[in-house]
Amino acid sequence: MLFDGKTVMVTGAGGFIGSALVERLVADGAQVRAMLRYTSRGKRGCFDHLRDSVTQHVDVTLGDVRDVDAVRDVARGAHAIFHLAALVGIPYSYEHPQEVIDTNIIGTSNVLLAAKDLATLERVVITSTSEVYGSALRIPMDEEHPLQAQSPYSATKIAGDALALSFHRSFGLPITIVRPFNAYGPRQSARAVIPTIITQALVGSKLKLGTLDTTRDFTFVEDTARGFVAVASSDEALGEVVNIGSGVEASIGEVVEKIGVIVGRDLIAVGDEQRVRPAKSEVSRLCADSSKAKRIAGWQAEVPLEDGLRRTTEWIEAHLDEYRPSEYAV
Repeated sequence: MLFDGKTVMVTGAGGFIGSALVERLVADGAQVRAMLRYTSRGKRGCFDHLRDSVTQHVDVTLGDVRDVDAVRDVARGAHAIFHLAALVGIPYSYEHPQEVIDTNIIGTSNVLLAAKDLATLERVVITSTSEVYGSALRIPMDEEHPLQAQSPYSATKIAGDALALSFHRSFGLPITIVRPFNAYGPRQSARAVIPTIITQALVGSKLKLGTLDTTRDFTFVEDTARGFVAVASSDEALGEVVNIGSGVEASIGEVVEKIGVIVGRDLIAVGDEQRVRPAKSEVSRLCADSSKAKRIAGWQAEVPLEDGLRRTTEWIEAHLDEYRPSEYAV
């Protein structure tokens, strides 16, 4: 489908990837309905950093995906739904697994139930995560890689993916599952490792980190958002799971070195016990095979890691007052 002139609902629009997706959809001419989680202070997360030229084309509703009535209200008359709302912190899922279960599984169920009743619906895109694969059993990792729940968070995403595919098979819902690998870029919170490294590197040479030899497939967020739209536009993606990743594997230690060059400082990583995940839960290696996305949607990552890290560092440096480099963000 094409999104120009279409009414498109985005849950989790105040999130890191969600806000980038809103930008992409507005640029493509969509009429966006953004569902953001209500807070008493009226904070809208990353959405507050979007330009007025973007937000003036977005209808914002505050609510919670755990409330099925709120989801139904926003979804009414939508042609497409992008479901990104989730609690994504893996360390947080150790501390509060019930909240993560309620948000990620019940929230996804509510989106699917609302979508099931829409006569206008052309596409539902459910956001998965590379964490569902667990530590790589083979590299690169295609969509047939076994699923391994190594954290409560990853378990909830496996459950959400299975529920979504069941609605496609049982009710014919036009569902696609997008499975992004580690997105990074401007506006990302210090909960993620790259902003954690950058914020500490901007104020000193010693970095408190967890494991340095784990590897990830870091994909610039603009590439990720473009991938969501490309895959959602492909009829071949209906009923399919599609990876969105750069296909480039980098260790945390290598990222530290690259950021050191950008900030012009020799960085020293110091182990911090509270940042080390349980041995059986830590995902040691991730690297995407995104050939399916290229084949059925014409998508591939374009931004090299060094360029993306530089752009991310510049943004964080300009907004450093919004971060707390000395604290561990769970």
